[in-house]
Amino acid sequence: MFELNKVKLSYKADGRVYSVTAGESVSNSRVSLDISREGDRFTASVTSKTPIELLKLSTEFACGYPADCRIFLNGYQSWTDSTEHTADGVMTGIDRIPSALNDRYTFSAYGDYTFVKYSRRRGCMHGFSYGYIRHGIGEFALIGSLNEREGFTIIRTDTEKGIITAEKDCAGLEMSGRYGGIALCLAEGGENEVFDRYFELMGIEPPKAQPIRGFTSWYRHYQDISETVIMNDLDGLIASGTAADVFQIDDGYQTAVGDWLSVDTEKFPSGMKTVADSIKAHGMRAGIWLAPFVCEEDSELYRSEPDMLLRDEQGRAVKCGNNWSGFYALDIYSPKVREYVRKVIGTAVNEWGYSLLKLDFLYAACVIPRRDKTRGQVMAEAMELLRECAGSAEILGCGVPLASAFGMVGYCRIGTDVSLDWDDKAYMRLLHRERPSTRNTILNSVFRRQLSGRAFLNDPDVYLLREDENTMTPAQRRCLAEINVLTGGVLFTSDDMGKYGEAQREMLADMEALSGAEIAAAELRGSELIITIEKNGRSAIRVYDMG
Repeated sequence: MFELNKVKLSYKADGRVYSVTAGESVSNSRVSLDISREGDRFTASVTSKTPIELLKLSTEFACGYPADCRIFLNGYQSWTDSTEHTADGVMTGIDRIPSALNDRYTFSAYGDYTFVKYSRRRGCMHGFSYGYIRHGIGEFALIGSLNEREGFTIIRTDTEKGIITAEKDCAGLEMSGRYGGIALCLAEGGENEVFDRYFELMGIEPPKAQPIRGFTSWYRHYQDISETVIMNDLDGLIASGTAADVFQIDDGYQTAVGDWLSVDTEKFPSGMKTVADSIKAHGMRAGIWLAPFVCEEDSELYRSEPDMLLRDEQGRAVKCGNNWSGFYALDIYSPKVREYVRKVIGTAVNEWGYSLLKLDFLYAACVIPRRDKTRGQVMAEAMELLRECAGSAEILGCGVPLASAFGMVGYCRIGTDVSLDWDDKAYMRLLHRERPSTRNTILNSVFRRQLSGRAFLNDPDVYLLREDENTMTPAQRRCLAEINVLTGGVLFTSDDMGKYGEAQREMLADMEALSGAEIAAAELRGSELIITIEKNGRSAIRVYDMG
């Protein structure tokens, strides 16, 4: 399926630009390009004999695209829409958003829009880290990066030309000596066969984390939480008799995003330890939400610690989006920032007593590369910092380039935020690929399902069965709930389950009946999501309307 056409290297040395294009290893007085393929493993590494600045490193393979094939290309981060496409599919960036609107709300920071060019040609699509071409139900050809730590790998299809490329996100990297460059798994076979082989070649062991169920405050109250509200929710969960492992407190307990240890004492007069103690007294793990690599403009951290902010080459603070009062990235290579992260996480775990940390907006750490490190290198080192700080506490990663979380977290969000609408407001659908959308996160859950149990346990976000504050139809709510059961290792809700009526209790019973089942095959045909479910040796087909 994947036959090498060429490897292309471009670099700058002594103020001049040089290019090398080859199908086998080559060397000159400045660099060596080493190309190798052994079985399912392909590598293209660079060794410089003099200091150079990398401009481009890419590989091109001849690739067949059957007319009825489906193509999956993993999106940049947790929230990026990631689904199977037909061979003539198109991906849309943010080109259609007026520049003044993007400048105001910084939509470009949520995804890959500042460093990847979106094509408007049909069949010219791209993704990150891994992807596959599926022919029929069980024939997969997978291409997956084995070294995202060296730099993210952008995988591009061109179905008209019959090629697929893998390009390292390394432009501007100054180096001397050896750079691992591109390392790929090129595997063909059944679904489990190719994904098992991919993770085997990466050397990632299956996660030790166990599936969890529970409650999170976010979709019930958003930031409008208090000690009273949380205690009422906790009492309601206990009274409902619903089995739960975790009760998670989300955004809203802190005075501002970034000021995590400045608890809002009007809302939480007894402090966060008392709340955690109450949760644990009911036999559940206490979970808490943090966004450790960002601070909002209204925070004390932003006002008083300007040297902790990540800055671009012009010295400007790097804005990462428009949430809250607008928020900015912290520089994880600042000793001050690293100490701050250690203190925040250490306090939450060791003093307050929270053993599940939902760590969000993690992409902010690598929103811009460094001269001596690619985005992938920065993100890898940021995840190592979090893992070290968390100690024995479990991490639920969110808003993170997924490959950087492989083997580093117990749980990880694999879709965008659900919405109280099916696909959000009409005008919101014109925005970035990371926008909240129940429809999109369901598709992400289905088509990233192979990661669960291999990279981490998937968190498909919450199910919402309640009818109040919810415009989804009963069929849409059922679809969300059933897909969450089938694809996730995290099964959370934000509903007051004590208020469920007969219809909601029936849906809960149907969800429970699906426990232990797996999706053996899935396909999006027009607006219909068709899945084959297997449980106890028996198969069934379900069809969901995704329109």
